[in-house]
Amino acid sequence: MTTHPLLQSIIPLIADIARELPSAERYRRLLEALRVLLPCDAAALLRLEEGWLVPLAVDGLSSDTLGRRFRVEEHPRFAALLEAEGPLRFPADSPLPDPYDGLVEGHRGHLPVHDCVGCAVRLDDRPWGLLTLDDLAPDRFSSLDLAVLQSFGSLAAATVSVAARIEQLHSRVEHESLRAEGYRLAAAPRARTLIGRSAAMRQLQKEIGLVAGSELPVLIQGETGVGKELVAEALHAGSTRAARPMISLNCAALPETLVESELFGHVKGAFTGALGERPGKFELADGGTLFLDEVGELALPVQAKLLRVLQSGQLQRLGSDREHRVDVRLIAASNRNLADEVRAGRLRADFYHRLSVYPLLVPPLRERGRDVLLLAGFFLEENRSRLGLGGLRLDAEAQAALLAHDWPGNVRELEHLLGRSVLKALGRHPQRPRILSLGAEDLDLPGGRSAARAAAAPALVAAADAPSAAERPSLRDAVAHLERKLVTEALARHGFNRSAAARDLGLDRANLARLARRLGVALADAPR
Repeated sequence: MTTHPLLQSIIPLIADIARELPSAERYRRLLEALRVLLPCDAAALLRLEEGWLVPLAVDGLSSDTLGRRFRVEEHPRFAALLEAEGPLRFPADSPLPDPYDGLVEGHRGHLPVHDCVGCAVRLDDRPWGLLTLDDLAPDRFSSLDLAVLQSFGSLAAATVSVAARIEQLHSRVEHESLRAEGYRLAAAPRARTLIGRSAAMRQLQKEIGLVAGSELPVLIQGETGVGKELVAEALHAGSTRAARPMISLNCAALPETLVESELFGHVKGAFTGALGERPGKFELADGGTLFLDEVGELALPVQAKLLRVLQSGQLQRLGSDREHRVDVRLIAASNRNLADEVRAGRLRADFYHRLSVYPLLVPPLRERGRDVLLLAGFFLEENRSRLGLGGLRLDAEAQAALLAHDWPGNVRELEHLLGRSVLKALGRHPQRPRILSLGAEDLDLPGGRSAARAAAAPALVAAADAPSAAERPSLRDAVAHLERKLVTEALARHGFNRSAAARDLGLDRANLARLARRLGVALADAPR
């Protein structure tokens, strides 16, 4: 007796529902099963968040897609899918732009998607997100039974519901805190969040989760541009103070004569120009969080007064004898090594120990591997939306160049570089293109293509004599060589376990299999 293909695909997923799996793994398995049943070039699961669609899992789309955020009102196909009562297939000649144009992996050139079908994932009769299938062939879904896709949409809703319930049971307190943060965000401009799947970022996010709900002071250290303020915002959002304000002060941006007034406030006549009473940052942050950026820039006398407030919770405005009591959780940040500052006599030891009850180190971008592509996707989507482009992507050479760069300016450097590069690329086109692709030549990176080639294939560069132009490998060959080396090493490192190797490389298992076939890496003996 032959099992129906739909049932054959669904049975393992139903079994997964009863297992304790990470949410990302549940979603990956869902898309993998969907593409086995309904062959196509790409599939994606996206969650709806306050008018934005956030990719949770993709299969067949470029790595940077997971870093993108799609505003629904800017993508009419997504809006139509969310409003439809059931699955919806768009005609191959539909004039509506496809958000995934140029993002399908494994195809040369920047081809637009020609066939698209999807359905809303609903929880409690409300749209939770989308399940989408895309193909570069115009008639891939012409004979598709939409009821099959609807079945998968229902299964996706069940999977999402189970994942949400497990997370809720694991941390009820965290759930309540995040709900309060949701209320705050609903009334405030949308803030950026930490993006990254590297081991270094997973460890940082784990530590943020551990300390956020406590009242401990936190000292965030890291190089300029790594995102220390985002870490502070994540700590506040995960705390019991999330419904109260987080007040920030950049200690390096104020002259020494004004720092005390900014921190503690002042009364009328306290100094020249003090025409009335003014509360300081501590009073404004009462009940919430005070974030002191570049705290190592504070002068020693200010450190002493600040230490007293941190120890007793009491402060005096400049020019006043009356004390105010405040309840503030302190988060500090610095791009300096504050232990070295203590040894150099520029920072009080007691002040340092009061700040660094729980230290957090934010990794530089050069230590975050393929996170650079996720962040690039996020910034590209911001630029695409701001400039009104239909699609914005990186070609293979540009991705290789980003991965090869050292990023001394970290995430901030990446953000500014991509903003400039998009404008430069636009300037090369006499007419505004529908899909704009950035190449290595558009990036403001030292050495351009040659730097990417040198970083991508050091093993191919002769150690003795400089090769002639005819002997040098092309960038495509160099990138393929590096990819082959990374895939082979990952497989060997994990005992040829495909799933583990794929996670190590930041890929879906199906994408790893396709990449290995293209590169000629044997997977026949590798465990699935």
